[in-house]
Amino acid sequence: MIGKLTGRIDYRAEDHLLIDVGGVGYLVYCSDRTLAALPGPGNVVALYTDLVVREDLMQLYGFPTLLEKEWHRLLMGVQGVGAKAALAILGALGAEGVSRAIMLGDMNAIKAAKGIGPKTAQRVVIELKDKAPAVMAMGGTLSAAMGTAPAAVEGEVIDAAPAARKAPAPARPSGSAAAQSDALSALTNLGYSPGDAAGAVARAAMDAPEADAAALIRAALKALAPKG
Repeated sequence: MIGKLTGRIDYRAEDHLLIDVGGVGYLVYCSDRTLAALPGPGNVVALYTDLVVREDLMQLYGFPTLLEKEWHRLLMGVQGVGAKAALAILGALGAEGVSRAIMLGDMNAIKAAKGIGPKTAQRVVIELKDKAPAVMAMGGTLSAAMGTAPAAVEGEVIDAAPAARKAPAPARPSGSAAAQSDALSALTNLGYSPGDAAGAVARAAMDAPEADAAALIRAALKALAPKG
């Protein structure tokens, strides 16, 4: 399994690029968002990769972060969502946007991706809602432990992860991934279900994008409190 590639871009096409790694060229498919953030031919890039194998096809997909790679894997597990459809969803929303949309049950956000219909968007939200908290926690852990994509080989290093975060997005990232992860962990430790906790944290983060974990916990607890 090819988990990551670091090399120089030979050329870029509409939906893929060719990366030269020690004289071997790898054809890597990426989302519109990732491709728009990458530098031109001749520059060095580092991408996490996933090799998708079908009966008559083998294709390599590239991602600026491990979080995006994980979402791509989960999205492909939904009926009717293939590798390129999953890439379209990530290209439209980004990894954090996908997390928010699924945790909030926002089918319209998923449906905004090219080629994704209402029934498919509904399946994505329903089937992945319970998995979103774990991915959200994973994002916080990765942010704290790694922060960026893997380092590139010799030469001028262009880190794809920061560039991708600068790409235009339909929604502003809501708060720190680490803060949301800590808040989610605290709420589940208090006995709230992962789904309820994730939804409350996501809503709190959207209302206060710069909030720390403590503030997110207070806001989420208020939202989860019994009404009446």
